[in-house]
Amino acid sequence: MPSFFLKIFASTLIAFSALSAASQPAIQPTADITKVPVAAQPSPQFDADAATEAYLALMPPAAVARSNAYFEGGYWLILWDFLYASGISLLLLNLRWSARMRDLAVRITRFQWLQPLMYGLQYIVVAAVLGFPLEYYENYVREHKYGMATQTFGPWMGDEFKSLLVSLVMGSIVMVVLFAIVRKLPKTWWIWGAVATMVLLTIMVAIGPVFIQPIFNTPKKLNDPTITAPILRMAHANGIPTNDVWEIDASRQTTRMSANVSGFGNTMRITLNDNLLKRGSPEEIQAVMGHEMGHYVMNHIPKSLMFFLILTVLSFAYLFWGIKWALSRWGERWQISSASDPAVLPLVMLLGGILFFVLTPINNTFTRVQEKEADMFGLNAARQPDGFAQAAIHLGEYRKMRPGTIEEFVFFDHPSGYNRIHSAMVWKSQNLELFNQSPAPQPEH
Repeated sequence: MPSFFLKIFASTLIAFSALSAASQPAIQPTADITKVPVAAQPSPQFDADAATEAYLALMPPAAVARSNAYFEGGYWLILWDFLYASGISLLLLNLRWSARMRDLAVRITRFQWLQPLMYGLQYIVVAAVLGFPLEYYENYVREHKYGMATQTFGPWMGDEFKSLLVSLVMGSIVMVVLFAIVRKLPKTWWIWGAVATMVLLTIMVAIGPVFIQPIFNTPKKLNDPTITAPILRMAHANGIPTNDVWEIDASRQTTRMSANVSGFGNTMRITLNDNLLKRGSPEEIQAVMGHEMGHYVMNHIPKSLMFFLILTVLSFAYLFWGIKWALSRWGERWQISSASDPAVLPLVMLLGGILFFVLTPINNTFTRVQEKEADMFGLNAARQPDGFAQAAIHLGEYRKMRPGTIEEFVFFDHPSGYNRIHSAMVWKSQNLELFNQSPAPQPEH
């Protein structure tokens, strides 16, 4: 079996290398967006709609077309990701490869609690190899085609192997914990499995900035006071307990601009990527950081964990029923006896994939609502509506700016660029006195 996977891996590299060589040139940068358009400048006749259109007009038509093509292609990738992952699960089940990996795990160790770990290591590697063709196209070929990626193949593969190693470590822990629960609590594992999953997820959120992120990027404290001083003033004014701003070298992988406030307690960090620092104006950086602070101040991480706790409990209940039903029909054919059998994992992935594919609009809507809330917090905290509009245009290099209503509901996990700029301009229209450019009166002599 290993030689078979190696042949797939090698043939995939050859085939997709040819695709990569034929990729299109990188997306052209947007026009100078640091200059506020005439229609967006404060005046008694200021109109939010006209100001929005003026900002959108800064994007060249070729950039708009490329952005639309990139983002709309992502709609199809949601489908292909689902079908491809489902195909891998069905392959492992129907060819009994999953059962053989379980048998090998049993031969490796007689300790029942370790057998899921041995199985999990095999499964993660096999799934990674089988999933590599789509992974390579989606995250290397396609990203280069649209000018999003900066890595050559070698460094990209290096990050892929790092990701695989992280998956092996974290996946092994999850396998041991969850299958122990299933064995000990055969009738109520769906409740306690959901609780354990949320505990593990919470730990991941807490350790991510300190232990996971440095595996892929080098974080360092940002020491430029012209950047950090306004950010820290805004943070302290909103009760965020930090005295440092961090930078990561995301440009080694991507051209995308981003920032975040992540972690819990002592691991909490405000982080900007170097693309934002290089390309963003001071106003844009403050607007983006105001948005990210909104997630922290409005408790979006705890709220998200609560949402996913509810979703996870429902998902585990669905898995409890789905596994029982599927094994009663095909368990003998797959050589899988029960939910406590590690070989059931491809079935879990198949059922979970179906559920979350169907729930795509719901999950996107939950996230999009939080992003909208953070947008409004950021506007009030940073008071940089033009910086916010600039950020929306930069994000528009790979996010469609003007989707239809249904399109935005189903596929967007953030408000569209149009809606974000329009919200900023509406806010500006209600706060024009903050942008009064007239000189202060001079004292009489």
